[in-house]
Amino acid sequence: MRSAQRTRRFVTILATGALACGALTAGTAAAATPTPGGGLAHPEQDHAGGAAARHAQSARPAVAPDGIPGLDVSGWQGNVDWNAVKANGAEFAYVKATESTTYHSSFFPQQFNGAHDVGIVRGAYHYAIPNKASGAAQADYFVDNGGGQTGDGLTLPGVLDIEDDPYVDTDGTNKCFGLTPDQTVSWIRDFLNEYHARTGWNAVINTFTEWWNDCTGGSTEFAADHPLWINNHGDTPGPLPTGWSRQAIWQWADNGVFPGDQDVLNTDTYKKLLAQKR
Repeated sequence: MRSAQRTRRFVTILATGALACGALTAGTAAAATPTPGGGLAHPEQDHAGGAAARHAQSARPAVAPDGIPGLDVSGWQGNVDWNAVKANGAEFAYVKATESTTYHSSFFPQQFNGAHDVGIVRGAYHYAIPNKASGAAQADYFVDNGGGQTGDGLTLPGVLDIEDDPYVDTDGTNKCFGLTPDQTVSWIRDFLNEYHARTGWNAVINTFTEWWNDCTGGSTEFAADHPLWINNHGDTPGPLPTGWSRQAIWQWADNGVFPGDQDVLNTDTYKKLLAQKR
């Protein structure tokens, strides 16, 4: 997967040089405490694919799947040694910026800018809590706190990470934030529309197949314009949520050579993501 031939192909696509990835230097960040005025209890711990253990369909792959290798990190990883990350072979990284409208990761600048500084393609993601504030309000908060960077050849579109409610769901029965499928679809639509209005980008959607099909009623409304980032710590990315025939990104493990979660990105999708806005 990391052969010289594939690396040369990636360099041609990106026209910025070879990229890569690696390890964590600082200690793990402490769990956040509740904040006044309705703040959330553990946003440092909430991250893309956080409910992966319950959703895993089979054993994780023995080796990294084919695709462009990358990672996603949050405040839980603390400061990241991006030079080591690059040396270990990662070529893209997604960084958690915000959650609801009350949390902005204090590690976001080091993680997001650090990836850029060593030539790694980076993007930001928002962890959705739909029962705390409207989709538009959370999109605005995301854009205003790290999710609004313009495309520069090293920046990927922002991500809406929407999955099980981490504050009440412990067994898979309360995962939909108390919303009906129609309410959930409306919330997602408001977030995506506001994000597009503010940035010109179509956001990537990060989710689980089970969550999507249950909590949106299997909506196909967003599949045509919004790439899918699927979380499945099994040996295949599928089955995919209703509406998508292929994923753009696959989070396939929660640990490995890179800090945080391990991801791969489809080569043919990558150029399209980078070209959304320049």
